[in-house]
Amino acid sequence: MVVQPFERKLKLGEAAGRGVQFALREFFNTPIDLARTGLPSTLNGRSVVVQGFGNVGWHVAKFLAEDGCKIVAVLEQNGAVLQPDGINVVHLKEHFDEAKSFAGFRGGRFLTDGDALLKLDCYILVPAALEGVINIDNAADIRAKIVAEAANGPVTFEADRELRRRGKIIIPDLFANAGGVTVSYFEWVKNITHMAFGLMERRRRQHEALTLAAAVEKMTGLKFPRADFESVLAGGREIDLVRSGLEEKMRSAYREMSELWNGDKGIVDLRTAAYVIALRRIAARYEAVGI
Repeated sequence: MVVQPFERKLKLGEAAGRGVQFALREFFNTPIDLARTGLPSTLNGRSVVVQGFGNVGWHVAKFLAEDGCKIVAVLEQNGAVLQPDGINVVHLKEHFDEAKSFAGFRGGRFLTDGDALLKLDCYILVPAALEGVINIDNAADIRAKIVAEAANGPVTFEADRELRRRGKIIIPDLFANAGGVTVSYFEWVKNITHMAFGLMERRRRQHEALTLAAAVEKMTGLKFPRADFESVLAGGREIDLVRSGLEEKMRSAYREMSELWNGDKGIVDLRTAAYVIALRRIAARYEAVGI
């Protein structure tokens, strides 16, 4: 049996972008952590600056915009776009793909000095491209309340310490940008089992949906709306199950980090919590095999 990879449908850039989206959602759903920022408990209406507009940055911008965020600035190597009322990132993507530059985009103001917008007053800053883009030279001027590290190592050690000193929340890269590697793991599991996700449950779920729809019609005396019925009957596609699994992994991982951060006075931030959890898991695996 040949099992087709679902990576063609859920590209790693999309998976990484969704991972950042799910990470921020869970942060905003965690009152004790959110209280450190003074922000309202919703992503809707929050202003976001995205540095990098490649596969990851584009998907982060798209998904956060779908959650109601205002993408107020997008930065690239050859310039940036600024629009305080929010950028239509789909239109920006279309323009960028055609022109290979933000210059000439009519949905915002083009600036040649994109790095200056890292210091823009916003709620969330998402560095999604370069290592060390936030460093000791600009850390003191970062005004975002939350830095979500969608790139690898976008905040240097010295900058990390300065941001924490100023009360900024950093959602660390080893967690925030884990969406791509998590989905790759799902695909590996699928390949070694030679079984598509949802194969064993699809018909049972359809039977349950039919039973539920029939019960609703019997109780109400009304016909179940056709479009809704077909959606319920179809159930989750494999790609939907993969996205659901990614969301669950990101949410549960965040909860574990948050509990450690808030429960151990020696854990100074989410990054430290993530490393401690990782090292404990490695130690447990070594102990399990007698090393």
